[in-house]
Amino acid sequence: MLRLEPRTNAPWWLGIATPVMAVLATMIAGGLLFALMGFDPVAAIRTIFWDPLFGQAAAYSRPQLLVKAGPLILIACGLAIGFRAGIWNIGAEGQYIVGGICGAAVALAAYPAEGAWIFPAMVMAGAAGGWAWGMIPAVLRNWFGASEILVSLMLVYVAQRLAAWMAFGPMRNPEGFGMPGSRNLQQYPPAANPELIAGTGIHWGVIAAAVAVVVTWVLMTRHIRGFHIRVAGFAPRAARFAGVRPEALVAFCLGLSGALAGMAGLFEAAGPGGQITDSFGSGYGFTAIIVAFLGRLHPLGILLAGLLLALTYIGGELAQLMLSLPAATVQVFQGMLLFFLLAFDTLGRFRIRWGRPGEARA
Repeated sequence: MLRLEPRTNAPWWLGIATPVMAVLATMIAGGLLFALMGFDPVAAIRTIFWDPLFGQAAAYSRPQLLVKAGPLILIACGLAIGFRAGIWNIGAEGQYIVGGICGAAVALAAYPAEGAWIFPAMVMAGAAGGWAWGMIPAVLRNWFGASEILVSLMLVYVAQRLAAWMAFGPMRNPEGFGMPGSRNLQQYPPAANPELIAGTGIHWGVIAAAVAVVVTWVLMTRHIRGFHIRVAGFAPRAARFAGVRPEALVAFCLGLSGALAGMAGLFEAAGPGGQITDSFGSGYGFTAIIVAFLGRLHPLGILLAGLLLALTYIGGELAQLMLSLPAATVQVFQGMLLFFLLAFDTLGRFRIRWGRPGEARA
């Protein structure tokens, strides 16, 4: 009988090697998949992972790397804090959408006024909207014992319908000839989130992501709240004896992750996205879950993982244009990456043993 036996003394380097092995296994499995589909696997892997950085399209792709990585890192930092405490926010995509809607609503309400206060007000509204959406599963868990996993996930679909209603109704551009979607915020200077340094892709969302990495590290390593989070994740019962209030921790983690996701949605709506449409929401909230785990729930790891996942987005788009690969290439790669990460992580924490559970070790 095949069984898994917990490792009593796993080597320290295994936690670092696991994400690397998962990435390599994803490349190999992806290459085999492309070969079965009739594509050159070497050309496909090179186009996805090499060309965006060093190929002919690098001048365009490199700035886009930060544009794509910014929201992933910002959302993943919030998710990682909750995951470390054993609080599972799976609905960051919904908080991202609601944050974008709330932030854009401030700009559209102020239009066509001018003023330096507009964009900061949009950022605060985006964070507040994401926080409020994240607090729904927090309240339901604390008061009724509902699963935050199911509630937060189901709220994603509610947020998607809310975005569609806004695009076809209250937020529809009155000068848009009846087409769904809000005004283009990039064409409204006080509400725009432009590139701060030409040719780099850096906008305020990228700056916020960098700040989130630093703040998350300080919180988890230098603050009493971070200690409470770590204790709650490792030993929930011990956390209670240490004076940690589980209800307060749930509200803090879900509220914080929701606020960061909402800010990411606002930066996208005011920047690369430009407007609220019926399809607002690019899957960043779900991909950020992979980023958090690939980065081992550590801020530095999240930074590197966010850049890697952003590379798959850009490389997948290049592969569609240059090799005519299917549009689902990115989703396939991300799904493989999560699968291999979980598989190697399991092998890192357990040994594979043959025989019955009661048998002595060989």
